[in-house]
Amino acid sequence: MGRIGITTTVPVEVIYAAGHQPVDLNNAFITHPDRSRFLDEAEAAGFPTSTCSWIKGLFAAAKRLGVDAVVGVMSGDCSNTQALVEIWKYEGLETIPFAFPFDRDPAALSEQIDRLCRRLGTTRKEAEAQKRRLDRVRALGIELDRLTWEEHRVTGEENHRFLVGMSDFEGEPEAYAARVEAFLAEARARPSRPPEVRLGYIGVPPIVDGLYELLESFGAGVVFNETQRQFALPYPGTDLVEAYLRYTYPYDVFGRLEDIRAEIARRGIQGIVHYVQSF
Repeated sequence: MGRIGITTTVPVEVIYAAGHQPVDLNNAFITHPDRSRFLDEAEAAGFPTSTCSWIKGLFAAAKRLGVDAVVGVMSGDCSNTQALVEIWKYEGLETIPFAFPFDRDPAALSEQIDRLCRRLGTTRKEAEAQKRRLDRVRALGIELDRLTWEEHRVTGEENHRFLVGMSDFEGEPEAYAARVEAFLAEARARPSRPPEVRLGYIGVPPIVDGLYELLESFGAGVVFNETQRQFALPYPGTDLVEAYLRYTYPYDVFGRLEDIRAEIARRGIQGIVHYVQSF
């Protein structure tokens, strides 16, 4: 089994179907207790200090983890990813391009998934079987999300932590499912704690520590994590193409706004935290 790094959420079903283990390099970077060292290592390797810290973090994470290859999203992710993929290729790391079609064309996305299957040595049929396997884990994430906004037994930070991990299931879906199930059992036994102010969090997951705790200290609570929820592909019963077409992150802002507005209404959100990083 090889370890395949990913630069953002991609059809990990294909990676699992091929017998490999996906590794979300973003999560490896952002959850590391000494993540500032990642930036130092990238700058020592030649990255300018002005380069986006996410890109520097991804570069260092791939080196630290010793991944066998990286799936780089060339369309539908940070514009710097293409340059990063070229650097990895120059350094001898196998790179596998993937692109979300800008116009959300189903045939184009289907071809991208098929190309990824061929590159990794698996089939669409095997990948669809993996989707059914992973959707059982995602269903736990959807329930965790419901306990956040409807029953108020899960905090915004807990919601963030578990949903963001569903981009790769930490390489072990069944073990990840067991951890989520254990947490759900604990959360269901808690008293309901509705926040005084119901907030939505939109944008990429935060790199700063303590944001959710700070909001809670003011009596507010995050009941909607936009991008983290998308990592759980909250659309059960769909095939790979439909699921990754409905996944909002790689496409234009209008699809995201439609999803955000619907969740604002459904969750009774009173305010929005728009996370726009500059670091």
